[in-house]
Amino acid sequence: MFDSPLAPDWLRAPDDANALPAPVWSRNAVRAVSGELEIAGVPASALAAEFGTPVFVIDEADVRERAERAATSFVREFERVGSSARVYYAAKAFLCTEVARWVTEAGLNIDVASGGELAVTLAAGVDATRLVLHGNNKSLAELDRAVSVGIGTIVLDSLLEINRVAEVAARHGVRQAVRLRVNSGVHASTHEYLATAREDQKFGVPLSEVEDAVARIRSHDSLDFLGLHSHIGSQIFDTDGFVEAAARLLGVHARLLSSGPVPELNLGGGFGIAYTSVDTPAPIEHIAARFADIVRSECAALGIPVPVVAVEPGRSIIGPSTTTLYTVGMIKDVEVTLPAASGVVADPAPAPTAVRKYVSVDGGMSDNVRPALYGADYSVRLANRSSDVEPVLVRIAGKHCESGDIVVHADYLPGDVAPGDLAAVPATGAYCWSLASNYNYLTRPPVVAVRDGVARAIVRGETEQDLLSRDLGITSDTRAAASPPATSAQDARTAPGATSAKDAS
Repeated sequence: MFDSPLAPDWLRAPDDANALPAPVWSRNAVRAVSGELEIAGVPASALAAEFGTPVFVIDEADVRERAERAATSFVREFERVGSSARVYYAAKAFLCTEVARWVTEAGLNIDVASGGELAVTLAAGVDATRLVLHGNNKSLAELDRAVSVGIGTIVLDSLLEINRVAEVAARHGVRQAVRLRVNSGVHASTHEYLATAREDQKFGVPLSEVEDAVARIRSHDSLDFLGLHSHIGSQIFDTDGFVEAAARLLGVHARLLSSGPVPELNLGGGFGIAYTSVDTPAPIEHIAARFADIVRSECAALGIPVPVVAVEPGRSIIGPSTTTLYTVGMIKDVEVTLPAASGVVADPAPAPTAVRKYVSVDGGMSDNVRPALYGADYSVRLANRSSDVEPVLVRIAGKHCESGDIVVHADYLPGDVAPGDLAAVPATGAYCWSLASNYNYLTRPPVVAVRDGVARAIVRGETEQDLLSRDLGITSDTRAAASPPATSAQDARTAPGATSAKDAS
């Protein structure tokens, strides 16, 4: 199999460009006998016809199973070491009312980071006591609403916020449970922007200020101090950082016990997922067991009881569950000059070149900004068919007026990829729709849940009318002129219709 010299070192041409590597795709994504991608029994072509593209397709059973495994694994492992665990779903990864219901029904709590995320979880009917409010700059209005609805916990992020939350709680006549976010100084092995415990960054208070901060918290009758909170980063594959973070936090935790109860410790999470075939995330059961052993060992060394431990698995619940479907548009082959070989040549030959195939799709950085923001890697496969044609290196480009608008930096597709094909990009459940924008006035895509051969919209896709409705300079006459006739795909985005695999065939 030919490997392109333009491919990154980690990427190899696949033996079968139609294969769906198990760690990357949701559990119910398969290549049907027809060659088409099916997700939970619904063909990709049926999804595109019903809802248009781009479209986020969530494998509902996959989400529910991952949530249940996370809850069960951590509870079981911490019962093994004589304690208990609380597991929180990260609303910021992706949130809508349906997903909030799925994860809480599976046994998870939810962490929210804004008034908007709080509003969505409450609209889903989630018990406010199962929520925790994060954030480095919570507004007074956000704090007031959180306390008034009886939120379970507020994470204090600064010394200033201690008094602010105490005053809000006192005004409502309640004793508000709080944790204190600590900047442990542990450097997670992840992207610079995803490492959240470095010393020079906006989250938390340094370890040197923790004991003073806790004394201030305990001085307020309206605050109930639960424990410390740490989050060392996101998309983390190894547990070394958590070992060090636990050691540092439990040392402080032990000293705090001498002056009052400290029933909990939140070690954060941010567990990594597979975006490409070479990513190897650990099973959640192994992570849970490792966390329990880490905490038990440190507590034994310190001579203290094992606290209740809270964790935040992050993207690992929702990320692998979702696939984004796009329609292929323009395709062009770009000849790229390869780097010159080392050494001096008196009469150098023409520089060698290689071809990169740019495949443009009908979305881009407006529905997945992570490649532009973090240099994140993704995978891609043809969704509407399979092909035996030799694979070629492709770069999946978006349609925005930015050279950095890349969805997939490098992967292999069959060489006969053509306009009108459907391209599927897996592992887009986390931080894709939630970071979506209207750049270039593109509409944000719908989100569709699939399960047992049935598809249903759970977030309506935007239309151009939605975009125009916010522009206060548009008159009734100009609005009519600006609005194109609705297409079937646009109409489909506004409807919560359902399709079945049987109907699609």
